[in-house]
Amino acid sequence: MPRLVLRPLERYLKLEAGSASLLFAAAVVALVWVNGWPEAYERVWSRSVTVDLGPLLIEEDLRHLINDLLMAVFFYVVALEVKREMIFGSLRDRRSAAVPVAAALGTMVGAALTYVAVNLIGDGDLRGWAIPIATDIAFAVGVLGLVGRRAPTELRAFMLTLAVVDDLGTIVVIGVFFSQGISLVWLAAAAAVGLAVVVAQRVGVRSLVPYVLLAGLLWLAVFESGVHATIAGVVLGFLTPAAAFYSPQRTAEFLRARLTEISGPDGELGEAALLETSRVAKESVSPLARLEESLHPWSAYVILPLFALANAGVQVSRDGVADALSGPVGLGILLGLVVGAPLAGVLFAWGMVRLGPGRMPDGLDWQAIGGVAPLKGIGFTIAIFISVLAFDEARLQEQAKLAILVASATAAAIGFALLTGSSLLSSHRRSTKRRA
Repeated sequence: MPRLVLRPLERYLKLEAGSASLLFAAAVVALVWVNGWPEAYERVWSRSVTVDLGPLLIEEDLRHLINDLLMAVFFYVVALEVKREMIFGSLRDRRSAAVPVAAALGTMVGAALTYVAVNLIGDGDLRGWAIPIATDIAFAVGVLGLVGRRAPTELRAFMLTLAVVDDLGTIVVIGVFFSQGISLVWLAAAAAVGLAVVVAQRVGVRSLVPYVLLAGLLWLAVFESGVHATIAGVVLGFLTPAAAFYSPQRTAEFLRARLTEISGPDGELGEAALLETSRVAKESVSPLARLEESLHPWSAYVILPLFALANAGVQVSRDGVADALSGPVGLGILLGLVVGAPLAGVLFAWGMVRLGPGRMPDGLDWQAIGGVAPLKGIGFTIAIFISVLAFDEARLQEQAKLAILVASATAAAIGFALLTGSSLLSSHRRSTKRRA
């Protein structure tokens, strides 16, 4: 349990909490940049990048290259995390996972229905219905980090499970609803590359180079097929093996057999044994765990801040914010993130416990779940990503981004206040019981 669940969870939370500050700084830089020097900001991110592959010519601006290519790596890491949680982690036990899973589905449904209702009443644009369904786990965990030890570990695990299910649901939404002009030929090519990855795994190919080449081909085929290119990262993530090449028992036997050689008088033999030992030790860790460990810092500290820098730049003014939040698109996003998502999340979780097979996770109560539910409204990164996919018009994109920024800040403030208040109240109750 510590090796498979607790330690990866601690590393994950530490990385996400640390990256939240960098992500916030990147968003602030983008806002200052675009409001101070708007032409320079657009000139940088609209710069064209051309890749000539002979019969294929890929021409994208720098912003779309980040959104299509680097975010595919981000979603690859997300898929690795989802698969790990499904096999080893909090999604493995159905009863204990049922409550955060229900909460995640509830937040997505509540956010989407709130947006749709507001835009139906206000004769708005329904294309943005998926914008408020996403959660930015980096910021959500960052707020939990501000609460500190007053937030129990079980609550962090609950939040992580909710975010994992939310990520999986968002991936499905992007793949199904934001793919345009599907090319069956390129889709078949993508399927063939995916099959080649499986075959390479079956025949025992362990070198990373062939898989990197196949990953590039898969991304290209998905990109040309009309399916959003980030889905290539998701497919590769779920295809990554979760089992190590060597079992712990076999690794232990091998190491015991090599101890004498390593510590022997023959220096050359010792080095050869060390090289062999390092190879076996490396392959005794699953490819999923190794790749998640190596890529997660890049995703958290490089890709997401770059995405925020390229996409969070929106000109802010009092009139602009007022227009964005008074219009049906912005108001739908705001209410969906701040009101619809947390309320429906708690309602679905309550229904799962009272009417379904779920049970309240150990160490938690409804006060704790009610405190963490507003953090679902911190949409930021992925919400901005979906807003770019949903709207072609720059005006609607800017309205959506402003609403996302205001809603995320509001949700973070509400969540922090509730978590701090509930944790202090719980501490007071515990101290009162001890005195009694």
